[in-house]
Amino acid sequence: MRGALVSGAEALLGALAVVGHNVFRVTPNEVPILVALAIVSMRWRQHAWDWAVLGFKRPDSWGRILLIAAAAAALRILMGEFVIEPLTARFWPPIKPPSGIDQLQGHLSVVLMYLPIIWIFAGFGEEIGYRGFLLNKISNLCGGTRAADVLAVLGSAVLFGLGHYYKGPAGVVDSGIAGLILGAVYLLSGRNLWTCVLAHGFIDTFGLTAAYLGWDD
Repeated sequence: MRGALVSGAEALLGALAVVGHNVFRVTPNEVPILVALAIVSMRWRQHAWDWAVLGFKRPDSWGRILLIAAAAAALRILMGEFVIEPLTARFWPPIKPPSGIDQLQGHLSVVLMYLPIIWIFAGFGEEIGYRGFLLNKISNLCGGTRAADVLAVLGSAVLFGLGHYYKGPAGVVDSGIAGLILGAVYLLSGRNLWTCVLAHGFIDTFGLTAAYLGWDD
């Protein structure tokens, strides 16, 4: 019970960081806060730098991890393009793209500058925060069962959607679905965070490439 309550408090702090920054704009960016909370929790509970707690563990097969990550990235991209955007367009304005994305077309040097940023900030930072930290804390709060894992995937996906509040309601739904996919592959890969990091990196790399080539037009 004590462990569940502590996990609940940690999840609440993380949720407040997400909502406070993205919805109310009263706190700093949530990603560094979530990463810091994850590291502090890891050190406090394990008394060691045990990154496997967050999911950074060597898989039995890197090929399997790459395959799952690529499939998850493809599913997210196709779902967004052919399902989510057409459906949300019936109710809300189009998804607002990240600031400055329209300046990438034809500018390879800018794309190459953004690539390491998205891999570090989104690929590693967001995955540590939303999957490695929040998903696990919500699961622990709910009892750590299979049903708890399902609730944790849903809860972390909702927060991930709110983490992209600037994109508008359609963007919140779109990012929420992305959170569901990433949360599912995290569990399917045996809580291996490398799967999510790679999938997230592939998704955002595709987005940069599409912006550079002008496919968004």
